[in-house]
Amino acid sequence: MTPVTPEGTPVRKAIQWVSKMREEGGKASLAVLIEQACVRFNLSPKDCDFLHRFFSEQGTSRAKEE
Repeated sequence: MTPVTPEGTPVRKAIQWVSKMREEGGKASLAVLIEQACVRFNLSPKDCDFLHRFFSEQGTSRAKEE
């Protein structure tokens, strides 16, 4: 189950940015992209933890679908 997105435009924009970067097939790992998003969107440590959980749970749900 995907976690509920917290209130706040910066977190939503960070999720969209990381997703876009992954779709474009860049060479950066997911962890690097998340750290870049945290800096780029000036996220709090709590929001950065949320991003890590959000994308790790997305990967888990994709694996279950296959």
